[in-house]
Amino acid sequence: MSLGDLVEHWTLVGAEQDLVAAKHRDTQLGFALLLKFYGRFGRFPRGRAELHEDVVEFAARQLGVEAGSLGFYEWAGRTIKRHRAEIRAHLGFRECTVVDAEKLTDWLITST
Repeated sequence: MSLGDLVEHWTLVGAEQDLVAAKHRDTQLGFALLLKFYGRFGRFPRGRAELHEDVVEFAARQLGVEAGSLGFYEWAGRTIKRHRAEIRAHLGFRECTVVDAEKLTDWLITST
């Protein structure tokens, strides 16, 4: 991955830095990577395997932590669920509800 890509897509800026700084030191790297991944791809990574090593190293350097600390981030459980909710709220998104799905279905039926 090129340095230009890393800087363009994986640099924490402005309010993102504040969001990450508010997290416990042990979870900052995981949170930062979730935040930037969601902003870039519109979804969260399913796990560590989806994160390029260069990206992990780049984010870790920004935070002043070891890239290996990501190995302690839990990819299931309450913490990641809370992190995902905070990231969605920060970016102005929310999870789709049953009512949303029904409205979308109605719209698709009437617009065809």
